[in-house]
Amino acid sequence: MRFGILVFPGTWSDTDCHHQVSDVLGQEAVYIWHRDTALDGIDCVILPGGFSYGDYLRAGAIARFSPVMEALRAYVESGGLAVGICNGFQVLCEAGLLPGVLMRNSHLEYRCQWTNLRTERTDSPFTELCQPGQSLRIPVSHGEGNYFADKDTLDRLESNGQVLFRYCDDSGRITEPANPNGSARNIAGIINDKGNVLGMMPHPERSCEELLGSADGNLIFSSIINNLQRSASRG
Repeated sequence: MRFGILVFPGTWSDTDCHHQVSDVLGQEAVYIWHRDTALDGIDCVILPGGFSYGDYLRAGAIARFSPVMEALRAYVESGGLAVGICNGFQVLCEAGLLPGVLMRNSHLEYRCQWTNLRTERTDSPFTELCQPGQSLRIPVSHGEGNYFADKDTLDRLESNGQVLFRYCDDSGRITEPANPNGSARNIAGIINDKGNVLGMMPHPERSCEELLGSADGNLIFSSIINNLQRSASRG
C-alpha cells in the first residue's frame, strides 16, 4: 500500500510517520508538499503532527488554505482514507472535513505524556484489528488538544458512532483524571460521517516499537493496511 504524508511548513512528525509505515510496517510512503495539487496513486493520506505555518492565528487555521487541501477534499469525498494526527486533526477540523474544534488545553499547559485510549468501535478501517473496548497506550504531545463541539454535534457524533477513541485509565474506565486536556466527553479521536477520515490527538507513530514504550500505535495503521488489502483483493 502507498501512504502519502502531507508536509506543511512547520510539520515535524512527517519522518516519524514515514518510519512507522515504511520501516516498521513495510509499506511504501511518500512525502507530499503543501503546494502539490494531486494525490494520484495514494491509498491513504496522513496529516502529521507539528506546527503548520507556526500555528499562527490558531492551530491549523492557515494550513487549511494550502493548495493540497483541495486535492485532499476531493480525495476523501471519493472515499479515500485519511488520518490526521495532532496538528493534522486540527487542520482537518479547520478545513471542515471533521466537526468541532481543538482548543487550548483546559489547564493551559503543554502536555507530553502517555495516555490510554479506549477503542469504542472495531468496525472502522482504522480499528478493525483492535479488540472491542481495547485500551491502547499512545502518547500525546500538544497544547491545544481540548476537543470541543456544541451539544447537538456531540450527541450526533455519539449516535452515529463517530467517536473512535476516548481517554481512559489503566483499567479502561472513562474518568476525568485520565483526560489530559479537558476534551469533551474524553474524546481522543473521531471519524467523519462516511467513516473514511480519522482525526486523533495522540501520536500512534510514537508508539510503533516496544523500544519506545509501546507498539500499540501499529494497530491503527495495520488496520488501515488490512482494510486496503481486502478492498484491493475484491477488485
